[in-house]
Amino acid sequence: MPTLICGSLAFDTIMVFPDRFKNYILPDQIHILNVCFVNPEIRREFGGCAGNIAYNLKLLGGDPLPMGSVGKDFADYRQRLVGMGISDEHILEIPELYSAQCTITTDQDNNQITNFHPGAMGEAHQNKVANASGVSLGIVAPDGRDAMIQHAHDFASQNIPFMFDPGQNLPLFSKEELMIFLDQATWCVMNDYESQLMMKTTGESMKSLASQVDALIVTRGGEGSVVYTQGEEIEIPQVVVDEAVDPTGCGDAYRAGLLLGLEKGWAWETSGRVGSLIGALKVQQKGTQNHEFSMDEFSRQYETHFAMELPHA
Repeated sequence: MPTLICGSLAFDTIMVFPDRFKNYILPDQIHILNVCFVNPEIRREFGGCAGNIAYNLKLLGGDPLPMGSVGKDFADYRQRLVGMGISDEHILEIPELYSAQCTITTDQDNNQITNFHPGAMGEAHQNKVANASGVSLGIVAPDGRDAMIQHAHDFASQNIPFMFDPGQNLPLFSKEELMIFLDQATWCVMNDYESQLMMKTTGESMKSLASQVDALIVTRGGEGSVVYTQGEEIEIPQVVVDEAVDPTGCGDAYRAGLLLGLEKGWAWETSGRVGSLIGALKVQQKGTQNHEFSMDEFSRQYETHFAMELPHA
């Protein structure tokens, strides 16, 4: 059965600043900040959380079904997805708008400055979870605010287990709204910064937040990740890479690993390792959807890095 991936579909314009932001930002002049970073390297990539997660889940042999809203400029992206065997049935085009656009500048320390235009993403609430038949699993990833609220409610009302991924949209929601999300969701995934912001916004401890869902997963970049479940903390090791080329989209790749594990009924120790490995493969390539591998190659690398075989279901 397909995994319904509710989230953004966007174009990423990615620039690389060949220095460090900190060298050009004066801390005592932040109140009159006026800087220009000259970026000699630029490229335009297919992106958005739903697109990235779907791409990675498909690479892993999963069955992704993306749901999102796009604009009049989406033709090339749609052709790419369909060419990969990913259904575009629930990708709604709003012809008077442009697709969401994200401009990301990364410095030599892998710090990022991001600008985002939501465009057609703001109409994602026009999509209905109920319209996707045969779905047994889903994720609510960053998307239009109204869409995230609606899709979470729809998943819960139809008793479809889903993962809540607030991502960069976390500040859009109040304490009460975040607690409702956790009450509705089966699982929750955040990066370390988002987890700190979640605790600050809700006034709840990590232990308390984890008790609201079957599992709460926190990614910590190069320090691996941790799964809080049933009162336990499961440490997931990182995969060391020779060179981290571009961190953009690593979190989405990791989430695809978790969703594959949920599709196949794997233990969190396995799902987290799959997420870590595909995140490491992604970080070694520029862009969010340019890494490729066969499942045989992935299985060999899994065994090499973790000294165990990847189970097959």
